[in-house]
Amino acid sequence: QLRIAESGGGVVQPGQSLRLSCVVDFERALDRYSVGWFHQAPGKERRIISCISSTGMTAQYLDSEQGRFIISRDASANTVYLQMTNLQPDDAGVYSCAARDSSYCRSDPTNFDSWGQGTQVAVSS
Repeated sequence: QLRIAESGGGVVQPGQSLRLSCVVDFERALDRYSVGWFHQAPGKERRIISCISSTGMTAQYLDSEQGRFIISRDASANTVYLQMTNLQPDDAGVYSCAARDSSYCRSDPTNFDSWGQGTQVAVSS
């Protein structure tokens, strides 16, 4: 299993932004694995937000985050980012990233093999 670490969460007011980072600690990891960002709101199931393939192609899955959350990567740094803008209270919860040993993205969390511990996001006035 890969070592994965998320960071960048925190407490923001509605309308503010955060940039989350996910480091996949394996040499040239992003040349092999696809990586997804997931959101688990309090009391709700974990759902995929977006995914980036080993070739850098992206997929957006949640309509509620379309246009506000953008996934990107720096393959040289083994890092995948999630830029979150115009954050709202419903965006609060745990954000996790996970990798799957495939070049291609999938939406089902069970398709992902390695998970980080997650980073907390709170949105409050």
